[in-house]
Amino acid sequence: MYIETINVYVLRSDRLCEPFGYSQMWYDDRGSCVVQVITNEGIEGWGEAFGPAELNAAVIEKGLAPMILGSDPFDVEVIWQSLYNRYRDYGQKGIIICGMSALDIALWDIMGKAVDLPVCRLLGGVFRREFPAYATGLYFSPDFSLNKLIKEAQGYLDAGFRSIKMKIGYHPREDIQFVQAVREAIGYDCQLMVDANHAYNAQTAIELGRRLEEYQVSWFEEPVPPEDIEGYIEVKHALDMAVAGGEGEYTRYGFKNLICRRAVDIVQPDTCCAGGLTEARKLVTLANTHGIQYNPHVWGTGIALYCGMHLIASIPDNPPSINPLPPMLEYDQTPNPLRENITMELPEVNKGLVSVPLDRAGLGITIDQEALARYAVAKSVVKA
Repeated sequence: MYIETINVYVLRSDRLCEPFGYSQMWYDDRGSCVVQVITNEGIEGWGEAFGPAELNAAVIEKGLAPMILGSDPFDVEVIWQSLYNRYRDYGQKGIIICGMSALDIALWDIMGKAVDLPVCRLLGGVFRREFPAYATGLYFSPDFSLNKLIKEAQGYLDAGFRSIKMKIGYHPREDIQFVQAVREAIGYDCQLMVDANHAYNAQTAIELGRRLEEYQVSWFEEPVPPEDIEGYIEVKHALDMAVAGGEGEYTRYGFKNLICRRAVDIVQPDTCCAGGLTEARKLVTLANTHGIQYNPHVWGTGIALYCGMHLIASIPDNPPSINPLPPMLEYDQTPNPLRENITMELPEVNKGLVSVPLDRAGLGITIDQEALARYAVAKSVVKA
């Protein structure tokens, strides 16, 4: 069996009915780059790249896909190393690795389908069939208000979530006001996390974090820019709550300092940009070795969601115990027609938990071809 065809899609939704934003930018629509890898035996696998869809598509079509045509899809390590070595002089981070991630995820999907097993079993086995999911939401909006924020948070509780992550990074004074309002609305039985998307320097993040601790915030995500490892360490040492980060980092080489220097309590690689599942296995081992919790960042279509679920199912307890603290699935709740329509399946939240599909091969997803055609603004075909 060998890789015969690679289809690269740029997906773009219509203008969102309600734009939203965070501390760095606004979203008026949603986009994604997804790949379909097809073997000579007709087995197909799907993958997704995190980041700018058009840039990811260009890198995959022109640089990466031609290199793996004719390869055995089971040679994931060989393929990963050959791609990385080819571009390592100028592609150790960023778009090159995002494109590699999409192709790598698709190869794992193919392998699972070829042997009729779910991807999590190929990753090493199932440590847990079900695990917590948290709602990522509470972003900025043009008609932002405390009442709207409270209503949205209560809606996540009604939808079955028991953990919620909200955006901060407006201004420390306003951040505290918004966190206080949400905490009072949802009570203290619900886990609450915050994400500043690296809006602050270390000094401001520490001052803000000490106030956030009054509201039993479980973790402070991306308090400082991703390049500021020393800043992460300062914030981590100054606060009692957990510090999380890593969605903007790439491969084991990029995560080495973040993990080995224990700059975070929770590391959050995005499988769709950090190097795919092949590299995620190494990152899991690295984090586990240093006693750091691994909660993957997830942002995209159902492809990214189910990729994250299979990875979480295969992550060892850290540390092991009779009542371990499991990794959590990030479940984006912002408007995204691509997430809602591209895959036939989406995870269902029941009492705060989701279940990985062990009865379906590969990632366990079915692509809605009509939706794919409707949202595809560009498609390129790379053939052997």
